Amino acid sequence: MDLLQIGIITFAFGLCVGSFLNVCIYRIPASKSIVYPGSTCPRCATAIRFYDNIPLISYLLLAGKCRHCKAKISVRYPLVELLGGLFALCVFLKFGLTIEALIYYAFIAVLLSITFIDIDHRIIPDVISIPGIVVFFLAAFAIPTLTWKESLLGVLVGGGSLFLVAWVYHLLTKKEGMGGGDIKLLAMIGALIGWKGVLFSIFVSSATGTIVGLAAMLATRQNMKLAVPFGPFLAVGAITYIFFGPELIHWYFNMMIV
Repeated sequence: MDLLQIGIITFAFGLCVGSFLNVCIYRIPASKSIVYPGSTCPRCATAIRFYDNIPLISYLLLAGKCRHCKAKISVRYPLVELLGGLFALCVFLKFGLTIEALIYYAFIAVLLSITFIDIDHRIIPDVISIPGIVVFFLAAFAIPTLTWKESLLGVLVGGGSLFLVAWVYHLLTKKEGMGGGDIKLLAMIGALIGWKGVLFSIFVSSATGTIVGLAAMLATRQNMKLAVPFGPFLAVGAITYIFFGPELIHWYFNMMIV
């Protein structure tokens, strides 16, 4: 097969993964099985047939509505499917058909699930992040550019840095600031991209979080106490590092030297 054919298959595979991620995003916060029963309409509870569950295509053919009760289907579903497909394609183009690519894609898929769960419920489920620390630490042994020491240090720096921030904030204000879910998420991120990736992710997430937070406050005319989930921004930072991190760090230090 040529590059185009492999790319199409990879994109289609990613769409299917995105469809499964939608199940995880909906069911994990509700403590429901992600395997059984099959998908149903959230409104009328009618089982969704396989031909109505084809990623992207079914949503377009049904005009974004349930076939039975005509309830609107959130645009979130095709969005997550599309992201799953696009990231699969991007990982393939960056790393080829390798074990490294598969690991990074699994990591990104987990981050996508966490992102939308955090947006919806303001939680990062331990059932994802805690096993993720162990799984991605072991997976890091297959990443040629990362040593196990860097991975372990990434876990310690990732979890430790946010724990320190949360502890100092609580000490000064007597209020909860950084959530425990964010601490475990950054530890999981550090397991796969190391301590350098953790520092990069913190910088990027802080910058993007500040920009988005200010924009949200201006748009909604809220005060400075507007709560914005931090997990999605950590995910953005980690994914950015996977694709562009070393190049951006190299560019930044060269710019500083000049």
